[in-house]
Amino acid sequence: MAEPALKISGKRKSGIIETVKEILPEGGNLNLCLTCGLCSSGCPATGLENCDPRKLLRMAALGMDEEILASNWPWCCTMCQRCVRVCPMKIDIPQLIFNIRSMRPRDERPKGMLNSCNIALENETLSAMGAPVEDFKFVVEDVLEQYQEEQPEFADMQAPIDKEGAEFFLNQNSREPVTEPDEMVPLWKILHLAGADWTYGSKAWAGENYCLFIADNAGWEHIVRAQAAETMKLGCKTYLNTE
Repeated sequence: MAEPALKISGKRKSGIIETVKEILPEGGNLNLCLTCGLCSSGCPATGLENCDPRKLLRMAALGMDEEILASNWPWCCTMCQRCVRVCPMKIDIPQLIFNIRSMRPRDERPKGMLNSCNIALENETLSAMGAPVEDFKFVVEDVLEQYQEEQPEFADMQAPIDKEGAEFFLNQNSREPVTEPDEMVPLWKILHLAGADWTYGSKAWAGENYCLFIADNAGWEHIVRAQAAETMKLGCKTYLNTE
């Protein structure tokens, strides 16, 4: 007879379950799971590293904290919320994932995301690539000038920085100004053709938040507060998150 995939011995006390119940008193009962598999069918990470959201949920409900914390599954999740959308019991799996991530020592979380979070926290642009204010300004102005010259139909297109009172404060994936500057242009063209009133900030313009994805509460709060502060400083009405 084949060995069972999961071995449960005795009743286990689960720190994961207790943490979830504290934060989600109404949506934290993992025993509500019907094992219908809708979460797995809608999850873009299903199959990655053999990831199975339904199995992860049952492991959490059974108190298998050690096995979950040793697994890579919690780090495959994009926290896109698709599972919550399709779950008939509305179990908040992304919130479960976030708290599982926070239980791993910070310096043992995935190095790529951890380093990107640390770099973002060290500079006022919040760029995970470490791009400083002056470099960002130079790239935007240089790319804008190039397209204004090469494409006459966009000769009056603008890519403002620190424009006060604009409708939209636009953020930007920090990789593009550093390695793929032309990738910024399509969105500029859309905003131009739509007649949108927008601006970048010279500070806090980076849109990604790796600190959120490694469950660094203090780090992601710092980033969001800095973005909000810059938006309000310029008097913009809407923070437009492209990420």
